[in-house]
Amino acid sequence: MLENLKKILNEDQDPKSIDKITAKLENLLMSNEDIGYIAVQKKPAVTILPDSIVVTNKRIILCKPKNLGLSMEFVDYDWDDITGSFVKEGILGADFTFTTKSDLTYTIDYLPKNQARKLYTFAKEQQEILKNPAIKEVDKEESSVSAIEFVSEDVIFKNKESEKTVLEEIKSEEVFDFAEIIPVNEQIIRYEEARVDNSVDLGSERKLSELSQDELFEKLQNYKRLLDNGLILQGEYDSFKKEILTYM
Repeated sequence: MLENLKKILNEDQDPKSIDKITAKLENLLMSNEDIGYIAVQKKPAVTILPDSIVVTNKRIILCKPKNLGLSMEFVDYDWDDITGSFVKEGILGADFTFTTKSDLTYTIDYLPKNQARKLYTFAKEQQEILKNPAIKEVDKEESSVSAIEFVSEDVIFKNKESEKTVLEEIKSEEVFDFAEIIPVNEQIIRYEEARVDNSVDLGSERKLSELSQDELFEKLQNYKRLLDNGLILQGEYDSFKKEILTYM
């Protein structure tokens, strides 16, 4: 689920909203059910309690806050009950609409346009899979091939890193042969400076990697609040978000 959430967050979703929705859905998902995408309303005015729509590989789930956000109403429809889906884009956002076999039509409005397009694409893919089950099997085979290729590339990369390490060690030994030219005191000073520099570099590289997933998520929420309050620019927030997502 973590990889899916990273993909969703890359669509400029509010981390706090996504965290709240996924927490409530955690005990509602069936076995072998994965979240494909989550879209959240964003009305022109401040949206305190937005509706949201969640699509999984098995169904569409509508999430509507109730009782001032203290509870949540869930309504779901299986993909084999969906007869069609539509997207209508406007100036202030987009509407996502789907129909069922019982002639029920449901629309969720004021969705960001890129999120509505993602919903539409995912819905069409699921409907296509229902019509042609063979597509799903082909996707599985392609995923397996991709995994094998990835492992192979990883092994090659590790081999190259090993070769690089050996070459660096050989190079270091060759330089060490000329150590007698440098005075002893100067050798010690250079060694201490290099050791301190390396420790500083390691510290800076491990700063985010040492945080837990919850701490990284909280850090991302803090940057979002800074952006909303006008304390940082959009470009700065995007840079911080991109860096944090690489460790999630």
